[in-house]
Amino acid sequence: METKMKHAIPTQKLIGLSLAVVVVSVLFGTAIWRWQVNLQGPESPLQGLQTFGFVPDFSLTERDGRRISLSDLKGNVSVVNFIYTNCPDTCPIQSAQMSQLQGDFKSEKELRLVSITVDPERDTPEVLSQYAARFDADPARWFFLTGEKEAIYKLAQEGFRLGAVEIPHHQRPASGATHTHSPRFVLVDREAEIRGYYVSTDPEDMKRIRRDLRVLLRGED
Repeated sequence: METKMKHAIPTQKLIGLSLAVVVVSVLFGTAIWRWQVNLQGPESPLQGLQTFGFVPDFSLTERDGRRISLSDLKGNVSVVNFIYTNCPDTCPIQSAQMSQLQGDFKSEKELRLVSITVDPERDTPEVLSQYAARFDADPARWFFLTGEKEAIYKLAQEGFRLGAVEIPHHQRPASGATHTHSPRFVLVDREAEIRGYYVSTDPEDMKRIRRDLRVLLRGED
């Protein structure tokens, strides 16, 4: 009998320990679930929109010679991208997507589309004007901006957190690309706060930006 009792006690302890582990695991899992729910918030039209900081002030030249600054965007919802007119890669796709956004939201007076060149040495206002005409860009709603190279690269890299680099001559590919830059669109709200990034070559991202644009234009944020 004593021998059986000696073996039974460790077994009872093991069962109790196992139950304790299960209880702790359940409580921990429940706590994690509640934390995730609180973090995500209730399901709403804004689900998916985030905040990535504010666009810094800038001053660049539009294709018609006007100076465009951050004050021209504030109060409007904006979509910003970086391109250059001789780009053999994603720029034509980006501009075509911007043109579609212009058409899809043609009745929205508080929408601004902003394309900034990363090759300002060649993309003069005159060159940008010719390029914009290819996409029927409305000068009142779709800006094509140029300016000082250093200012543009600083705005891209530090302001919008997007890559923008000129390719050294000895490293340029056979495609003729002279610059590397992000293919992403940046969604900016009326307070000049960055709310989302969207890959212009991804159909799902283009659906998402349309959804998020409608939310911001309705003022549901």
